[in-house]
Amino acid sequence: MSLIFLIYVLVGIYVAWIHDYITPALLKDLAEALLAVFLWFLVLLGVDLHLGG
Repeated sequence: MSLIFLIYVLVGIYVAWIHDYITPALLKDLAEALLAVFLWFLVLLGVDLHLGG
């Protein structure tokens, strides 16, 4: 059952990618948001977690 769910999600990601619902800019923003969530103490100390400048 979990294998079917994994395949379903992977096909969904692929379809979203080819129809431009998922873009490299979105992935960059998501990565920055995840860094800010997991490294929130660095954000409070003034560390810039923006990727690529």
